[in-house]
Amino acid sequence: MPCLETANPLLQEESVASAAIRVDVVSSYQEFLNLQPEWDLLSEAAQLDHPFLEFEWIRTWFDCCGKGSALNILVVYEGREVIAIAPLILTRIKMWSIEVKRLGFFYNDHVPRADFMVARGRGDVYPVIWKHLIENRNWDLVQLCQLPEGSGTLTQLARLATEDGCPSDVWASGAAPYITVSESWRRYHDGLPVKHRSNLRNRFKRLNQVGQVEIEAITADCNVDEAMQPALALEGAAWKGSSGTAIACDPSLTRFYKEFAGRAAKKGWLRLHFLKAGSRRIAFDYSLEYKNRLYLLKLGYDPDFAAYSPSNLLLCLALQGSFERGVAVYDLLGQTADWKRNWTQEAREHYWLYIFRGSFKGRLLFALKFRLVPFLKRTIARGTR
Repeated sequence: MPCLETANPLLQEESVASAAIRVDVVSSYQEFLNLQPEWDLLSEAAQLDHPFLEFEWIRTWFDCCGKGSALNILVVYEGREVIAIAPLILTRIKMWSIEVKRLGFFYNDHVPRADFMVARGRGDVYPVIWKHLIENRNWDLVQLCQLPEGSGTLTQLARLATEDGCPSDVWASGAAPYITVSESWRRYHDGLPVKHRSNLRNRFKRLNQVGQVEIEAITADCNVDEAMQPALALEGAAWKGSSGTAIACDPSLTRFYKEFAGRAAKKGWLRLHFLKAGSRRIAFDYSLEYKNRLYLLKLGYDPDFAAYSPSNLLLCLALQGSFERGVAVYDLLGQTADWKRNWTQEAREHYWLYIFRGSFKGRLLFALKFRLVPFLKRTIARGTR
C-alpha cells in the first residue's frame, strides 16, 4: 500500500491566514500615492461606470479641497489582492456647537457621486469594513454623501449599524437626470416637448444671424490650460459671479478644475465644449466622457447672449454629437430642474447615509438631526401658513 503524506497543519494555517480578509488603514499622503496601482486595478474589478472614484479624481480633490481633513482610507485585502477601498477622510466639525469627529467621503458640493469601491460580487466586504469601524472608535459620525440608489454601501452599512445599536438614518439628496441614448438623434429630438423644440429652432435661427453657430471641443492635453481660462470666465459671467458661487471665486476650486482637466485629458476623459457665434465663445460646458458615458459637470454662458439660451443650444449640439458617436448615457448630474426636464424625465436618486456612534453623544446628535430639528421645521412651517 502506498504511503500517504500527512498534511502539515502549520502550512494549512499559513494558507488560510494568507487568504483571510483584512483591513489596512492608509493615513499618510505617501501611502496614498503608493496605492494608485492597486486602486487602478480595483477600479476595473469594481466595473465603475463613472470617474468620480478614480484615483485621479480623488487625489485632485484632496490636493485642492482636503485642507483640514486627515486621510483615513480603508483598504480591504484578501490575501494580497485589494478587493475593496472605502475612500474616507476624518474631519473635525461642529454640529449645534458640539465638536464632532466625522468620517466621510472626499466630498463637497462639487462631487456628484461617491461610494465605496468594491470588486464585483464581493458584498462580503461590508461586514469586514463595519467591524473595523465599530472597533476603531475614532469617529462620532460616519457621513456618506451622494450614494446612488441601489448602492450596497447604503443598504448594508445601515443594516449593520442598526444591528450594533448605532442610530442611523438616510437623507434623500435629490435625483440626477440622465438621458439614455438608445435610439437615433432624430427620433429622440422629435420626442422632445413641442415648445422646447420650437424654442431651440428659433434661437438657433436668430443666433446664426449674429454669427455662424458651431460647437468647439477641447480634448487634447496641450490645449487645456489655454482653454480653461475663458471657460471659467464664462462660468462666472452670469449670476454665479455676482453671488460669489462661481468657481473663479474660490482659489481651491479653480485649482481643482484646472488640475483635473489636465489629468482627465491625459486619460482621454476630458470634453470641454464651447458654443461659438462666429469667432466668439458664448457658452461652455465641462464634461467627462468615461466608459461610453458623458457626464456634464459644469456649464456657463455670456449673459450678453442670455436671450438665445446659449446653454440649451450648446447642450443640443453636444447631445447630438453624443448620439452620433454612440455614447450610451448622457448624465446631466446635479439635481432635477425645469430646463433639464425639457430634455429627459429619467433620473437617478441619491442619498446621504448618517451613522452615529451608540454613545450618549452619538444618540444626542442623532436626536437633534433627525428628530428635534425636523420637528421644529414642521412646527414653524405650520405657523407661517
